[in-house]
Amino acid sequence: MAELYREKCEACRVGAPAVTDLELEELRAQVPDWKVLNEGERKIQRIFRCKNFADAMAFAVRVGELAEAENHHPAILTEWGKVTVTWWTHAIRGLHRNDFIMAAKTDAIFTAAAS
Repeated sequence: MAELYREKCEACRVGAPAVTDLELEELRAQVPDWKVLNEGERKIQRIFRCKNFADAMAFAVRVGELAEAENHHPAILTEWGKVTVTWWTHAIRGLHRNDFIMAAKTDAIFTAAAS
């Protein structure tokens, strides 16, 4: 299987299947720093630590640009020294493979910014 960050999001509509528990574990293994939340809807979330507010804002902007390019949008909370990114698929009120693709792409952006 290709690495998740190389994949492209597919259009997801209401009624599309959410990931199964087995798929969830397989996909989580590929983005191990993300935690699963269950707030009535399953979501994945990661907190990214940054040196300061300017770096946090720059990272948040890059994630926003990615979201626009892929037409899949997270919740992004930007604070001094950290950015919290939460992915889930609004249309199905849960997790889709797209969310894990975007998590992997978010990780890649953060890794590139840190180097």
